[in-house]
Amino acid sequence: MMKKNVLSLSLLCVLSLAVKAQDPVVMTINDKPVTKSEFEAVFNKNNNKEKTDAKSVKEYADLYTLFKMKVLEAESMGLDTLMSFKNELNGYRKQLAAPYLTDKNTNENLLTEAYERLKVEVKASHILIRCDESYLPKDTLEAWTRANLIRNAILGKLPTNAQIAEYDKLLKNTTETLSLFRRKDSAIYKIKINAIKNLATNVTKNPDRFAALAPVTSDDASVADNRGDLGYFTSMDMVYPFENGAYNTKVGEVSTIVKSRFGYHILKVYEKRNSRGEILVSHIMVKIPKGGTEQDKANSKAKAKELFDKVKAGEKFEDVARQFSDDKQTSDQGGQLQPFKSGRFPKSFEDAAFGLKNNGDISEPVETQYGWHIIKRIDKKALPPFAEMKNDLKAKVSRDTRSQMGKVALIARVKKNNGFKENLKARDEFKTIIDSTYLQATWTTKRAQSLGNKEMFNIGGRSYTQNQFAKYLETQMTIRTQDDAWEVAKPMYTKWVDECVVAFEDSQLEKNYVEFRNLVREYREGILLFDLTDQKVWSKAVKDTTGLKKYYEDHKASYQWDERADVTNYKCVNEVIAKDVRKMLASKKTDKEILEVANKTSQLNLSIENIFYLKNERPIINENWKAGIIAKDFEDPNEKKTVVIVVNKILPVSPKTLPECRGMVTADYQNHLETEWLNYLKGKYKVTINEDVLKTIK
Repeated sequence: MMKKNVLSLSLLCVLSLAVKAQDPVVMTINDKPVTKSEFEAVFNKNNNKEKTDAKSVKEYADLYTLFKMKVLEAESMGLDTLMSFKNELNGYRKQLAAPYLTDKNTNENLLTEAYERLKVEVKASHILIRCDESYLPKDTLEAWTRANLIRNAILGKLPTNAQIAEYDKLLKNTTETLSLFRRKDSAIYKIKINAIKNLATNVTKNPDRFAALAPVTSDDASVADNRGDLGYFTSMDMVYPFENGAYNTKVGEVSTIVKSRFGYHILKVYEKRNSRGEILVSHIMVKIPKGGTEQDKANSKAKAKELFDKVKAGEKFEDVARQFSDDKQTSDQGGQLQPFKSGRFPKSFEDAAFGLKNNGDISEPVETQYGWHIIKRIDKKALPPFAEMKNDLKAKVSRDTRSQMGKVALIARVKKNNGFKENLKARDEFKTIIDSTYLQATWTTKRAQSLGNKEMFNIGGRSYTQNQFAKYLETQMTIRTQDDAWEVAKPMYTKWVDECVVAFEDSQLEKNYVEFRNLVREYREGILLFDLTDQKVWSKAVKDTTGLKKYYEDHKASYQWDERADVTNYKCVNEVIAKDVRKMLASKKTDKEILEVANKTSQLNLSIENIFYLKNERPIINENWKAGIIAKDFEDPNEKKTVVIVVNKILPVSPKTLPECRGMVTADYQNHLETEWLNYLKGKYKVTINEDVLKTIK
């Protein structure tokens, strides 16, 4: 047994020496080591020279020792224990961690995918079967079954009587239907069941079965206006699952059932074309009166033609828009609209706009449901290169649901790499203790004590237990109307696991990523240094008025005015006023008297400004460096005024008062305080530099 302990101790010594050899100490400050990897990382980040030499390394080592002394001093004062410091550092760490808590390869692929899709515009129609993310499984099953029956009918496979009866049972058992039945309301139930019962009848009304069924089966409120037709759209215009369905479906075909946060979608893709880019236009609009007669419509068309003739005859488009356009939101800007891509305006308007070949081209009057439009092309831009769009795409992707794909991939990778294991039996035991109080948001963790606190899952050797899950469930409660409490609580397990896995990875970032560890250390030490310097130097110099005044008195000779001229400028609106001013100056009138006389007819005639000029600061003053009225007027090109200049007196070299030089004195006092403070630190902290290791820095 003794031999075994000796062997273990020897092995530990060998391992310790191996670690030191891999990352030797470049310096110690009061026995606190600074490793080569730390010093090298910071040096390389801040070294602006193309080639590293021994001198630059040595100079940086001297600076870094001072920096580390300040950090150690801040720690000795307990600044790193303050809640304000911890909150600030945690905020920065959260920002730094964000790029590490998603899968980078997935994110890069999403950017490339989004850009490639931006090159293509898709024309599609859709049918929506609403299915909120909070729906219970039985409600989700009803929605999916309805979507599946509708899709099969579009593909030519009509539901059998048995399938309709089975769907009817599902529909009657949904949370919504049961709730409405209790209130003796069966309207929504009848709409949904009749939509399925009448599939065979409705599908024969149009050779395009999709177009026939969309208006009578879709839950999308806009179907009343667009009959399911979405027009053209491109990447980032729709939610990501919907976009995938559109781009992954061939022209003329019907998609598989697509699930988004809104529900289930069935899409039919009618066309795909190359992107038409982004266009900037102005328009002149003539409204067609709502509910107008045929004569009203004819009058609107005639007016549009008349305005078009005006423009073609040479009248400026923008002037005609300002005077006659019925679009009052744009008429003041000469009719200019915001830049747009396909799918933003009625088809006839967009076709006319994108059909204009050159900037400045003007369309014939074009009719839309809003009226008649005359369109002028101002500019048109094709899709920029990927490199130019990447940052913008990255921002859009981060706000889009597709950003979750990176987190999903990260969670899968972290689970795989850290031996994730779970005990679903321990999860399912919660079914016995989750009751109606959970729906009423009054359930407590005490109910879970009887389960025994079994492990629910383990990752990286960390155990997550039933008590922890119970606490999580308690934080997620909201009052709900569903009748199955466990079906509400059960999905929370997956959400909890995902959050715990991400939190686990977050806790390992410093260990797994050297660059992240270095960044967090830099932020930590930077915040400490700022707080300490503010306390010892910056704020102290401002608040210590007695010390500042003493420093000024001791160094007054350093704050001197050079020889100066005390000058009055009489700024006259013209030469006539200047001539009158000169006469009044000659008769020894006061400035107040001169202003009263000169501005009797207008307050704009004269203004008086007194100012001090240093020698060589203003040529005309320098040329007349003596007391008296300068004989020649000065014509000010900026203010376009005639200036009569009087040099009141020449002031000799003299000390500045503290108020006159407070900024300079404060800055110098700060430098003084910092020098004293650095001398104190150098006396307190002993620095030992390992020159052999320092020489290896590259």
